Amino acid sequence: MKGKFVMVDGLDASGKSTIIHALENWAKSHNMKILNIENYFEEKKDFPTQEDLNNCDVIVSSEPTPFYVGKAIKEELVNQSERDYSVMSVAQAFALDREILYKRLLIPALKLGKFVFQEGGIVTSFIYQPVQGRISLNDLMHLPGNKLALENAPDLLIITKVDPEVVMQRIEQRNKKRSIFENLFFQRKLSERYYSMWLKQLFENFNSTVAYIDTNPPKLVDELSREVTALWDDFLKKKVASAQSGDVQEKNVL
Repeated sequence: MKGKFVMVDGLDASGKSTIIHALENWAKSHNMKILNIENYFEEKKDFPTQEDLNNCDVIVSSEPTPFYVGKAIKEELVNQSERDYSVMSVAQAFALDREILYKRLLIPALKLGKFVFQEGGIVTSFIYQPVQGRISLNDLMHLPGNKLALENAPDLLIITKVDPEVVMQRIEQRNKKRSIFENLFFQRKLSERYYSMWLKQLFENFNSTVAYIDTNPPKLVDELSREVTALWDDFLKKKVASAQSGDVQEKNVL
C-alpha cells in the first residue's frame, strides 16, 4: 500500500512548522516511529539508509534539505549578500535538491507505505521564483526535479493563510540573517500567488487535496494544532472510505 504525503506551504513565519509539529504529535499519539531528516542529518551527516526507512512509520522532511545542494541553497544562494545569483541558477538548484530528495528518500518511503510530512517543496518554487525574476511557470515545471515532484504530488497540500504584515512582524522578531525574500513587497506578491485559483487547480489536476488554514492572530498554537489534527483525521477517514468503496465496486464487477 502506497503511503500518504502531506506538504505544508505558505509565507515565511506563517505557522508551517507549527502545523508539521501538530502532525508529528498525531503520529506520536498513535505510537508511530518518526524519522526527522533534519535531526538525522545533524547526527549522521548523510541521508537515511534503507534500514532506517524500514524501521520508521513517518518521515518528517523539509525543503531545502540539509544535504548537498540544499545546504548550498541555505548558506549561499538565498542569503542576502553582495553576490547576486540569477533566478535560473536558484531555480535549478532547488529542482536538483528536490530531485535528490525524492529519489533518495520520499519515493522509496511512500512505496513502503510510510507517511511523509514535509514543510515546503515544489509549491515554494512555483510561488517564489517567478516573483524573484523572469522565469515562467512552464519553464519551472519542466526542470527535471520539479517534473518528478509533480508526478509525485502530495496527497494533501495544506496552505497557510496569514496577512503579509503579520508575517513581517514575526520575521522582525527573529534573531537571524534575513533571506532575499523577507520584505513586505515580496510577501504581498507571494501572498497573492499562494491564494490564487490557478495554484489550487494545478495541484488538484495532479490529484492533490488542497486545504487552507488561517494562522492569523489571535489564533493560538493549541487551537491551530487541534484544527490541523481534525483536518488530517478527516482526510484519512475519507481516503479509507474511498478505498473501501473501490474494493466493493471491484468485487461486484468480478
